[in-house]
Amino acid sequence: MILRPATIADAPALARLGAESFVAAFGHLYREQDLAAFLGEVHDPAAVAEEIAGDECTHCLVDDGGALVAFCKLRYPSHYAHHSAARDPIELGQLYALPGYTGAGLGARLMDWALGLARERAHESVLLSVYSENFGAQRFYHRYGFGKIADITFPVGEQLDPEFLYELRLGENA
Repeated sequence: MILRPATIADAPALARLGAESFVAAFGHLYREQDLAAFLGEVHDPAAVAEEIAGDECTHCLVDDGGALVAFCKLRYPSHYAHHSAARDPIELGQLYALPGYTGAGLGARLMDWALGLARERAHESVLLSVYSENFGAQRFYHRYGFGKIADITFPVGEQLDPEFLYELRLGENA
């Protein structure tokens, strides 16, 4: 398995990976119309291609023999910067893996990539949101030194999920 950057040609496969991973982990929480609206907005191939082509997001993909199995992205500027006292925070978003690939160390490889790039770009902190009942993800982020700084919500269609905003101050953990 290799880690590599996303290209425009990856957009359809990355959109499928994002949607499949999200539905596997969280699909049971939503009404059909809310889930469909969210997937159509966030995991649409055209929207993903626009992110890849743009300047705000940098994607890292895990490629297993030509098949995408996990990914994460960094977003700058962060949607959550106003919650942080850090100078110039960057946001980690959508650290996802297909169900058969969770627990295989891919999350750690992606997190190491993300933190390395954040440090390389001299960001003072990394922000991320995590579902309030996703205890496994919360444990994972705590192992890296992330801590909760705010209660926020995350829209999926018309539903607002309770989420925690976490931050890792890089200067304190470098």
